[in-house]
Amino acid sequence: MSDTSPLRPLADRSLMQRLFEPPAVGKMAPATAVFVYTILAVWTAFVIFPLYWVFITSFKLPQSVSEGPFYLPFVDFQPSLHAWNDLIIKDWEDTLRAFVNSMVIAIGATAFAVMVGSMAAYGLARIQYRPKFGSIMLFVLLLVGGVVVAVMTGLDWRIVLATAFALFLLLLRALSRFFLRTLGNGDILFWMISQRILPAIVVIIPVYMMFQSIGLVDTHLGLILAYSVTNLPIVVWLMHDFFAGIPQELEESAQLDGASRLYIFWDIVLPLTRPGLAATTLLTMILCWNEYLLAVFLSTSNAQTMPILVAAMNAGDRGILWWTMCVVIVVMIVPVVLMAVLLQRFIAKGVLTGAVKG
Repeated sequence: MSDTSPLRPLADRSLMQRLFEPPAVGKMAPATAVFVYTILAVWTAFVIFPLYWVFITSFKLPQSVSEGPFYLPFVDFQPSLHAWNDLIIKDWEDTLRAFVNSMVIAIGATAFAVMVGSMAAYGLARIQYRPKFGSIMLFVLLLVGGVVVAVMTGLDWRIVLATAFALFLLLLRALSRFFLRTLGNGDILFWMISQRILPAIVVIIPVYMMFQSIGLVDTHLGLILAYSVTNLPIVVWLMHDFFAGIPQELEESAQLDGASRLYIFWDIVLPLTRPGLAATTLLTMILCWNEYLLAVFLSTSNAQTMPILVAAMNAGDRGILWWTMCVVIVVMIVPVVLMAVLLQRFIAKGVLTGAVKG
């Protein structure tokens, strides 16, 4: 009679069986474990090496950078703090101002985008919208017409836009019955993510002119609004799937108990999506922290961020100072790494939730 047990006792196994058969259910065979962990170690070294190279370069002298490559401190080269001294001590005012600006702008834009984007994603996941295509086009045409009139005539833009909005309401009441084609939530969601696909360079000049006219150029508020609007579609797109995966029975039970829609969102639904919220927050934070194009056009001196500081080093008369640039890169990486470590538990849950859902 053949042995039908899934695993043989270790004492009855040969050497090859002990190497290539798992010792217990849920465990890998020794040979398999060695192969898997070797591949993971090689891939980890491949991923971490650029960060290691940036870190050690920040402690190299100029000749060590130009004569390299040198890999091991105290073995291949003698470490030096001259780059850190130049950036942190000599230029500490510019570095500190850029770092504080980046922190304030990135945190403010991330908080605003995640807050507004989460509410928009929840609305798209739970409420069926049927806007009429003609009404949307009428609003866009009147908005563009108001902007053109304000630019060509020099009238106060607030008065022009208020007039255009009032005209939109009047025309909507008169013409809405003729608009037959409607859009759905999927159309709205696709339109929102298409705004992120649109290259920022296409709209940066009109945005700059608008911000200049209302006094938001080179201000923290201006960059926070620009970063928030830029990353809002990503927040809506990501959070929509997490909200759609929550059973509606929980919300219906809360509604039967008299809970309002806002209470359900903040106290029931949002805590259940903490993994997705953490992952979305980290991604938005990274995008805001590394944003360069908007910062170049919308800031001059008071609101300059860390990417602008790196670009200023590249444009110096002495060429690219790789050692000093690596110091700035290390300083830029640290806050993102700390945030990833703090949110690691929630991010892992979010990844597993997405994998199970898929």
